[in-house]
Amino acid sequence: MLRDRNRSGVRGGAEGPSQRQRRVAEDLRHRLAELFARTEFRDPELAGVHITVAEVRMSPDLKHATVFVSRLGATDIDRYLPALKRIAPFLRGEIGHGLRMKFVPDLHFQPDHALDEATRINELLHRPEVMRDLLKPDEE
Repeated sequence: MLRDRNRSGVRGGAEGPSQRQRRVAEDLRHRLAELFARTEFRDPELAGVHITVAEVRMSPDLKHATVFVSRLGATDIDRYLPALKRIAPFLRGEIGHGLRMKFVPDLHFQPDHALDEATRINELLHRPEVMRDLLKPDEE
């Protein structure tokens, strides 16, 4: 017997994240952003470094969180990923104090290159040959 896709009980698959996944991800993003803004980390690689949390994606079981991070005005976020991995247990502990969940998710950090890509596209659109084509009157 075929089951209806909407009743299959599978969440976060091809249909996208569930409402719960989105809500937990957004809560985690806010908590992490606050921690990065207000905490001085003991790790010397992170001293004085401003980390921006762009997005958090939760696994369907809510036990793993992929955290997309960047540095505004800098493209060297890959350099800080090992340090972020080292402080992940500390961050989990801090997050766990106010999180109303059975488990505190494992944090997996990934670089967010969306801003770099947007800058690259903007530069392409402002190249002289592209501007010339955009400003050219339509020839019919």
